[in-house]
Amino acid sequence: MADLTEARAAAAARINTAVAHPARVYDYLLGGKDNFAADREAAEELIRVSPGTREGVRAHRAFLRRAVRHLAEAGVSQFLDIGTGIPTQGNTHEIAQEVDPDARVVYVDNDPIVLVHGRALLTGTGMTRVIEADLRQPEAILSHPEVRAVIDFTRPVAVILAGVLHFVTDEEDPYATVEHIKAAVPAGSHLLLSHITLDFAPRLLEEDFTKPYDKSTAPMVPRTHAEVLRFFEGWRVVDPGVVEVVKWRPDDKERHEHIPGGGHAWAYGGVAVKP
Repeated sequence: MADLTEARAAAAARINTAVAHPARVYDYLLGGKDNFAADREAAEELIRVSPGTREGVRAHRAFLRRAVRHLAEAGVSQFLDIGTGIPTQGNTHEIAQEVDPDARVVYVDNDPIVLVHGRALLTGTGMTRVIEADLRQPEAILSHPEVRAVIDFTRPVAVILAGVLHFVTDEEDPYATVEHIKAAVPAGSHLLLSHITLDFAPRLLEEDFTKPYDKSTAPMVPRTHAEVLRFFEGWRVVDPGVVEVVKWRPDDKERHEHIPGGGHAWAYGGVAVKP
């Protein structure tokens, strides 16, 4: 525990803790403790604008778990999870390795604190790694030695972009980034993606919803269903399609869960396979 505390302090020294970071805002909304005052302030502002934010974030996380399990049960054994966030219960490697103990997982995030906690969590977990890199530089991820040591790009890979693309602005061309990654994996690979939307909140101004992130390390960019669907272009989307995350193969318990503040998770999710 002392080593982790020291590593966390070293990581914090490398970042501006006065500026909110999406991974730490998300951590706070999930009830975690690896966040700072700026992160908590941004999260509480989100809750003020949308009272169902906490429940929506948990629904978003539940979608990820269901989708990873679906892929692992379908025989996928390699996962590249980009923009993973601070580790919490039910991480990708835990779900995948429950189904296939030999499943290989690489986590990628640009927050140094994610790297520290990820490496502490992954001690002794076999072919699972965490690296510090940025989605907006996809080639740096794909060519990273630790990624190459774990992921065999001649075999199908599940690329996970859960809750991260809405932090890439149009000017940064998220579509080109995703296409770069899609082109690097072979036929039979999967894309697991989720993305914030305001399609379910027609009376909420985008500037009000995104304002808490204006001073963060990455502003939020909600996108429409058509804009989210475009990320899957050229790949076959599996049933039930690109839908609100709570409607993507919910289990019996989740079918009856209620999300306050409009009743929506305000996020689309989907899975597609490369032909």
